[in-house]
Amino acid sequence: MPFDLPLLGTMPKQVAVAWSGGLDSTALVLLLQDAGFDVQLWHVDHGWSKQSGLIAEALAQQAKFWGLSFHLRHTHKAKSNIEAEARKHRYQAFAALAKETGCKHIVLGHHAEDQAETVCMRLLQGAGVAGCQGMKNVRQQQCVTLWRPLLTVRKERLKQFLICRQIEWHEDVSNQDVTIWRNKIRHKLFPAMKARQIEPSALFLRWQKQAERIQTEIEGLAQAVTLQRWQQDSIVVCAMNWEDWCGQLLPVRVYLLQKMVGMLFVDGSVLGRRHIHAIETWREQGGHGWLNLSGCCLYRHEQDLQLCQGKVSLRKRCMNSET
Repeated sequence: MPFDLPLLGTMPKQVAVAWSGGLDSTALVLLLQDAGFDVQLWHVDHGWSKQSGLIAEALAQQAKFWGLSFHLRHTHKAKSNIEAEARKHRYQAFAALAKETGCKHIVLGHHAEDQAETVCMRLLQGAGVAGCQGMKNVRQQQCVTLWRPLLTVRKERLKQFLICRQIEWHEDVSNQDVTIWRNKIRHKLFPAMKARQIEPSALFLRWQKQAERIQTEIEGLAQAVTLQRWQQDSIVVCAMNWEDWCGQLLPVRVYLLQKMVGMLFVDGSVLGRRHIHAIETWREQGGHGWLNLSGCCLYRHEQDLQLCQGKVSLRKRCMNSET
């Protein structure tokens, strides 16, 4: 194999590739075939243009030529927040295909430049250390496991690999739409940085590694605080000791809060910056009363800081809180 891809050694042999027909996912298909994986191909046509339908037809023919199972799903182009909506519809399609085919492992073709763009985008959006770790090699998302074995591989190497194999790929017209955050970074910001002798991919990949190290330290410090979860009157509640939480550094306090939210919800929900600022102000004022957040409520009860789902009967519960 022309690449050192240690993650392949931990993956199950039956996998589905999220195949756009682009350079990276096409190279991924061939690499997995070379490594002996049982591969099926999943393609989501987002309806970006008339060309996207033609690409889907061409991919079906290519899959047939390779002797691989091909599964196609159609979605409609969103009118706003295009990138987020496309991602949402794509993973909904993957979940449906996982149920239909029984394949629970999806391999994605994100490469090193994609990782650098992700870190840059999250920094610009105000993400903290956790968000700036970028994409994970392996991640569980509801009913499926996502694998990204190419995150350390440069795009140019993938391109040369396909050229040597005389394999063509398709360029998605959406990749040129600079109203999309990622494309704006790729086609405008990164070239501007290169023009000033700054290598953006190396810069943001270096920060991604630093973020991973810092996050590991934060998680180590957070182990000193015990989190609990239970269900009371059909409401899920998470708790930790108020004094233990207050005694931590801000990044650790934020990590513990986000972990509590993750224990309440399985959809990847997190608290936004405005929520964190509101919680910090509330803490500095002694934590009196309660805070209604997105889909949950934060309050003190006896010696604990508690977070519960929804806003049902919160006033009654908070009346008994020790503030």
